[in-house]
Amino acid sequence: MFESTEILIVLALFVVALLYSSVGHGGASGYLAVMAFAAVSPNVTKPTALILNVFVASIAFFQFWREKHFDWKIFAPFAITSVPFAFLGGMIQLPTNIYKIILGAVLILAAIRLAINLKNENEPTAPNVWLALINGAVLGFLSGLVGVGGGIFLTPVLLLMNWTETKKAAGISALFILVNSISGLAGNYAQVKQLSSGVFVWIFAAVIGGILGATLGSKRFNSLTLRRVLAIVLLFAGVKLVLV
Repeated sequence: MFESTEILIVLALFVVALLYSSVGHGGASGYLAVMAFAAVSPNVTKPTALILNVFVASIAFFQFWREKHFDWKIFAPFAITSVPFAFLGGMIQLPTNIYKIILGAVLILAAIRLAINLKNENEPTAPNVWLALINGAVLGFLSGLVGVGGGIFLTPVLLLMNWTETKKAAGISALFILVNSISGLAGNYAQVKQLSSGVFVWIFAAVIGGILGATLGSKRFNSLTLRRVLAIVLLFAGVKLVLV
């Protein structure tokens, strides 16, 4: 039988996967927040979040790609540099106190991103290749270092720079998250081998949530209100990590 804490973690991961996948994200920042509240060891949180990302981002990408919300030409330059840098970031094991501060800052930024409903009203223009390469490298390194896929930051970059429209940004971010999560896991392989068998239950919950969220999000679902609720949770988790 599961303990009450384990049941709450599973339910929370399901909700996080549903909400994040509805906007083309894997949900790593949300998973990290859940594990931070549950006092899960930092040695476990980073690889676990990336593993959950792989499953949920795969589902999200498939759904958005199937609905034709994707553009290889925009995706490619970001991915070219992000993948090797995510591997490098994954190899770095920060001291726990420094990791908690960086993770807390990432969660606070993720909360701000989730609370804002970014849209493109103008006709998108293709990104400058060099800017895309630089952005990819920075976001890829951060992805591997902290244990996120980078989509929570790539999406606002794509929209604020007017490089693509909203749903295509979600589809591009989904595949960006997937490749960076795999690369980060490869660089962090030693810790992946230490995960407990209970992670399979977490994966199952995230997959079900990811299927529901990506299906709704790729069509007509607007989850802004729910995402703002999640943003409050991320904000509290981020502040807790930075200050405690």
